[in-house]
Amino acid sequence: MALADLMEAPLPPGRVYGALAEFTSPAQLYKACELVRDAGFTKWDAHTPFPVHGLEGAMGMKRSKLPWIVLVMALGGAATGFGLQTWVHMYAYPLTISGKPYFTWPAFIPITFELGVLGGALGAVFGMFALNKLPMHHHPLFEASRFARFADDRFFISIESWDPKFDAAGTVQLLKQAGAVHVDLVENPQ
Repeated sequence: MALADLMEAPLPPGRVYGALAEFTSPAQLYKACELVRDAGFTKWDAHTPFPVHGLEGAMGMKRSKLPWIVLVMALGGAATGFGLQTWVHMYAYPLTISGKPYFTWPAFIPITFELGVLGGALGAVFGMFALNKLPMHHHPLFEASRFARFADDRFFISIESWDPKFDAAGTVQLLKQAGAVHVDLVENPQ
């Protein structure tokens, strides 16, 4: 597998990327998210011009794994810093300085702390990229003409065609029942 394949998020196979539904208010979007969640869809997302309080609950989202990634990377960085200093001072270059023992662990704390912070920061950045499947240089939703308003005053739900519950006609009908003012099937770029 080439590096370029790893760097790009996979797209669903076929001619249709998915369905895109437009809503006019956060309340409509909230109710529609509950309906889509209860219908059992798993590969879908909501797009809003601003954060909508409680939307993650309406979407049925689980807590992010990112804090655990940051914790593991921070502890790994701290352990590396402490271990490296211990190895250097006790085995690689043992020097007696002012009559102190080789293992003077209080002196190791600043480097241990700094490497812990560095590990946590790297875990946050690269963990976020991995969990969000970034970088993705182009997304099929950007081909939809109405989707540009998601950054202005409209609210959207997109359901991907590789969702096991996706059926083009049935999904469009569900989104219309959810109160969408407009529903499109988005083409998959070839």
